[in-house]
Amino acid sequence: MIDIAMGEAIWLALALLAGGAVTGLLAGVFGVGGGAVAVPILYELFRILGVPEDVRMPLCIGTSLAIIIPTSIRSFSAHRRRGAVDMSILKVWAIPVVLGVAAGSFIARYAPADLFKIVFIVVAGISAVKLLFGRESWRLGLDMPGRVVMVIYGWVIGILSALMGIGGGQLSSLFMTFYSRPIHQAVATSSGLGVIISIPGTIGYIYAGWPAAAQYPGIAALQPPLAFGYVSVIGFALFSITSVITAPMGAALAHRLNKKRLEMAFGIFLLLICARFVYSLIA
Repeated sequence: MIDIAMGEAIWLALALLAGGAVTGLLAGVFGVGGGAVAVPILYELFRILGVPEDVRMPLCIGTSLAIIIPTSIRSFSAHRRRGAVDMSILKVWAIPVVLGVAAGSFIARYAPADLFKIVFIVVAGISAVKLLFGRESWRLGLDMPGRVVMVIYGWVIGILSALMGIGGGQLSSLFMTFYSRPIHQAVATSSGLGVIISIPGTIGYIYAGWPAAAQYPGIAALQPPLAFGYVSVIGFALFSITSVITAPMGAALAHRLNKKRLEMAFGIFLLLICARFVYSLIA
């Protein structure tokens, strides 16, 4: 059962609100759903609450996907109003991404807890290297690849996003910049993937988490009204309050601030999170 003092509860609530604010800014600035921030914050929250290790990470990921729904909608709307979104790319990716999310949600129902951490470490680590050391000369082509490659990559984005609790922005932005798309267009277009990924992903994690809720009947964090499956209602509510407010601010900042400095800061943050999860795997 959950047993924390009132003071701890207040600090945790403040941490969730602050995390939501940062999540919203990142969603707008980088075209990501903010899962790279939400997942580690939720992981520490659920650790303090005593959620078992073997369900803690999927609970973080499912909650993160739910948080991404309002954040990504706001971010996408703000970028689209600026005319920066390439809708033709989103149309190609829509179906394979959703199919990938469905596959990832199915895997989440049966996968061991460490798999989620390993996927997060690998993908976030690659993203961090690109952010910190990437050069303009790193290109795979001068234009986007053919439809077959796009469909395959969309499917991969869906699976990895579902297993990481992210909106797919990191993966799609990385892909688009490798094919010579301007970073601002890559960020804006990637924000639309969060909408496509987060809604079916949330539904999938609610479904995937029902068996865990039955397995741990004494853990209130896995039972309604505190959670539905692998989606924490409290985490979703507190994160969403501030992330929805700050997402449009991030979108505006994306068109004004020095992208390289922001990318370096985000890259360092990702490396720190990778180190934290590596430690949890070996400790």
